Amino acid sequence: MPTVTDTAEDHARARLRRNRALATGLLLLSGAILVGTYMVPVESFGVLLARAASEAGIVGGLADWFAVTALFRRPLGLPIPHTAIVPKNKDRIAEALGLFVERNFLTEDTVLRKLRDIRAAKRLTAWLATPETGASIAQSIATALPYVVRSLDDSDLQGFAHATLGEQLRKADVASVAARALDVLGQTGEADVLFGRVAEIAADWLKTNRANIDQLVHERSPWWLPRTVDRKIASAIVDGVIELLGDLQDPASDAQRKFKAALSGLVGELLKSPKQRAEINAAKNRILDHPEFQAWLGAVWRRSSQALLTDLAKPESETRAGLERAIHLFARALQADETMQRHIDVLLERLAVYIISWRSAIGSFIAEVVKSWDTKVLTERLELVVGSDLQYIRMNGTVVGAIAGCLIFLATRMLSG
Repeated sequence: MPTVTDTAEDHARARLRRNRALATGLLLLSGAILVGTYMVPVESFGVLLARAASEAGIVGGLADWFAVTALFRRPLGLPIPHTAIVPKNKDRIAEALGLFVERNFLTEDTVLRKLRDIRAAKRLTAWLATPETGASIAQSIATALPYVVRSLDDSDLQGFAHATLGEQLRKADVASVAARALDVLGQTGEADVLFGRVAEIAADWLKTNRANIDQLVHERSPWWLPRTVDRKIASAIVDGVIELLGDLQDPASDAQRKFKAALSGLVGELLKSPKQRAEINAAKNRILDHPEFQAWLGAVWRRSSQALLTDLAKPESETRAGLERAIHLFARALQADETMQRHIDVLLERLAVYIISWRSAIGSFIAEVVKSWDTKVLTERLELVVGSDLQYIRMNGTVVGAIAGCLIFLATRMLSG
């Protein structure tokens, strides 16, 4: 059963008791007036009018007390037909509620009109962009991450992931993916920038490590070769490589053209040669299956996960702060991008339409949930929610009955007079 807060429940119970006491008080007052009219020695017009009003008030109050009580239980515990309506008809009420929600709320026109009226994407992005929301989401993710990381250390889960993910990686055609990536890099010119930067870094490294290269050449040359000759050989090698790297950085150089031609040939070979692709994929599978590679992956995972857990345990976690910044920046970008907001609106509408397609199942689910509630508790809850307002029916019945009694008495006297 759904519950309400203790404060709200106490307030509802106090209101129910107060209104019930008022309704009962009016009924008792009518009874007291009726008894009083019979104790008056002289039955004047006013006494008779009061007696008629109190009699009708008692009838009206009792009738409405019976009607209100019959909704939730048997009046006075007597097995009177058509009483205790809510307990007896709980299943029918549950089905009617499910059908009502299905037909009046879960309709495409209703849901889509509401989504468009409230501009769901705009509200969502505005809510995400608030600092409090970002902090709350980041805190929730940071709280859940340790449980996720520790669960990934489970041997059974790791075995399952290794079997499924490893199988997918073995089936993947990395040669074709690499070929298309290289082709895109070459067509957009990014390959030239990337290779030029690599060549620049390599040239700088050679210049910085000339002394080490000289020593390396000297260690591998014959003992009888003079040191000056070793240095000239090493210098020639380094200068030649640096010159080649410089040519590779020049888009108009012959070396750059040859590099582009070689890259284009490699892409074509990877895309068109089944044998080349098979060799590359076989090499990939050998790497994946190699024990040292798997041990290295395991060591990387253990170090990374431990570092993450250590950071998340800190009061000023960098991971949590990074998540908060990322969420805030993402939300601000969405908030400023109306095109993306329209895409989100379309996505939400499609999601709503999909959910609406399950409206019969949702209505049945609501009915089943209501049917599963305890009958006594359901009755008490309903009475707690609407019972205090139903007591006004009793009060009105007593008052209206008294007024009706007065009018009938007056009409009778006028007709008889």
